[in-house]
Amino acid sequence: MGEIAARRSGRRRRRRDLNNASLGRRRRRRPPRRAVFHDRLCLGRCVGRRRPAPSIVDPGESRKGPCPWRWPGGYVEARPARCPVCGAASCPLGGAIRLQGHGRRERQVWGPVSPDHPPEVLSVTARRYRCLGCRAVLLVVPRGVLGLRVYSAAAIGFALALWGLALATAAEVRRRAGPAKILGDSAAASWATLRRWARDVAQRRLFSDAPDPGPSASLRKRAAAVAASLAASADPTTRALPIEQRAFFGAAHAA
Repeated sequence: MGEIAARRSGRRRRRRDLNNASLGRRRRRRPPRRAVFHDRLCLGRCVGRRRPAPSIVDPGESRKGPCPWRWPGGYVEARPARCPVCGAASCPLGGAIRLQGHGRRERQVWGPVSPDHPPEVLSVTARRYRCLGCRAVLLVVPRGVLGLRVYSAAAIGFALALWGLALATAAEVRRRAGPAKILGDSAAASWATLRRWARDVAQRRLFSDAPDPGPSASLRKRAAAVAASLAASADPTTRALPIEQRAFFGAAHAA
């Protein structure tokens, strides 16, 4: 009887080991989760991973020369304080690192480097991290780079200030904020992206901390309101500059 019981327990043990192994394989096949996160304590912004792009460049350098969105450090300095999906600490005290480096990715940023420079297309290096707990993949970009938008936050704030406060035409705003050189017939005198930004401001999808001028305000008045708010949040050393330039620096700070 003892031999039969030992044989049955051995079968149960092998069956349990096989079940655990199959569960482990299924967990490994599970695709990584997406994360959208903005940590005010880290040096960059975390946005959801959309598709792999393993192009690697030197941090802070672009194909057209030095990049204005330069990383102040390496992977250690840019690592978020916690995982936005599961909330686990990235570097727990006395434990192993939970958010580990997962490569780098290059993405484009459109807009002028400063209000006095012409708009251009730059390449910045985003850094990826992988959470060992929930297996989420984070994409960390320098501050001032917006998720799911090709224009920088400073360029958007600058364009809204030119259109809403300086009362510039859409064509003039495109010339000073947009790097595109080849335009269609309908884009010669207007800029649909400018109005789209103003609608996103009204729907709280862009610069959500800006005051609301009211439901009856036009798109230009909404652009003026958010531009004035961005100019007020700029560094005090820029008070001698025109208001559209202060909106440029305020948008880069508020992103």
